[in-house]
Amino acid sequence: MEYYFIGIKGSGMASLATIVFDRHEQVSGSDIDKYIFTQKPLEERHIPIYHFDENNIKEGMTIIIGNAFNESNPEVKKAMELAKQGKVQVYWYHDFLGQLVEEYTSISVAGTHGKTTTTGMISHVMAEVAPTGFLIGDGTGDMPDDGEYFVLESCEYQRHFLAYKPQYAIITNIELDHVDYYKDMEDYRDAFETFANQVKKGIVLFGDDQEVRRLHVKTKHLYYGLQDDNDVQAVHVIQNEEGMSFDVLYKKAYFGSFKLPFVGKPLLWNSLGVIALGIMEGLQPAVLQEGLASFPGVKRRFTIEEKNGNVYIDDYAHHPTAVKYMIEAARIKYPDKKIIAIFKPDRYSRIYYFMDRFAQELDQADETYLCHFPENAAKEPGINITIQDLADRCAHAQVIQEDETAAKFLADRGPAVYLFMSSKDIYKLKNIVKSFQ
Repeated sequence: MEYYFIGIKGSGMASLATIVFDRHEQVSGSDIDKYIFTQKPLEERHIPIYHFDENNIKEGMTIIIGNAFNESNPEVKKAMELAKQGKVQVYWYHDFLGQLVEEYTSISVAGTHGKTTTTGMISHVMAEVAPTGFLIGDGTGDMPDDGEYFVLESCEYQRHFLAYKPQYAIITNIELDHVDYYKDMEDYRDAFETFANQVKKGIVLFGDDQEVRRLHVKTKHLYYGLQDDNDVQAVHVIQNEEGMSFDVLYKKAYFGSFKLPFVGKPLLWNSLGVIALGIMEGLQPAVLQEGLASFPGVKRRFTIEEKNGNVYIDDYAHHPTAVKYMIEAARIKYPDKKIIAIFKPDRYSRIYYFMDRFAQELDQADETYLCHFPENAAKEPGINITIQDLADRCAHAQVIQEDETAAKFLADRGPAVYLFMSSKDIYKLKNIVKSFQ
């Protein structure tokens, strides 16, 4: 069967396309011409990527449409017309993925923060136990021929994750986001509660999070965290430049000791969530220790490079809580270095709603530089702000362009830890800064 992906470079779409290809299907797709890092796995598999053109849509295809698209796209319009005539099959991304989930022992990872890293962690650990496929929101996906487990990142935007009814799940946290869609915290929490109660076998929940605790979960579940009221608890936590160590209690009894080569509260919580899921699946402490300790990380999540005494960290952080924890982790790992934060916004609504919190967290860096909104940034009616509005709320922020002049200026601010944060392509500026040092 021939599968065609409209918007194939999207982070989830690219991952899904590679999985379908790995299942020995014929795959192609289309997207904008601009290079996006997610296309590398597609190119490695020699998956054709075309320009948008309605003539690409042919009878007999199964067409998967990225959630960012609608009938203003000529290919989507043509696909919908042929679907009405019964000449093609059409699925939205999340609906097709929901069907795929049913074919495996599935583990779905949801939450406001930490989905991508936790998905990568769980899939890496489970691969130590049995053949495991994964779909990660950094554009990577994989499915072995004899795949038993399937771990997937599950986004709550517009309630898309309700298309998935997995065997197992984890909820990493709940903090209001996607304010262009969700009316309020109650509406947002309701989506997670619905998701939690359609999980079939078991779910692990971050018990230190008050909003997670407010969920009425009927599915078999375990709470994990640092507080005493969790089923799976980390104690004796130590973090320094070398990494972290902690002991784990399960139902107040000693389960095992862990020593891991990374730092920061989010990675501690994510690791503990993976351990809790492992306990639910009957994995031994040694298996979990080995799997977590060898976890290589995922794309654009605290990705570290070093050159001539400077450190360059690229991270997807685009919410004030994520910014907070990235700066904290950088200080733990590099306690004697200056921290320079470079942040590029994505949605106008997110900056507008969280303006003061963004300013508060960005001020924790020694120096802060802000890039302009992308030209294609989602701009909701009634929101009329610029990046200068955020700069004005900060104690010491400066707006910069993403060009060689700005890169040279930033390079001269070193030696330092440069923390590049955005869901957009800020890594391009990072590469230019690095070239000057």
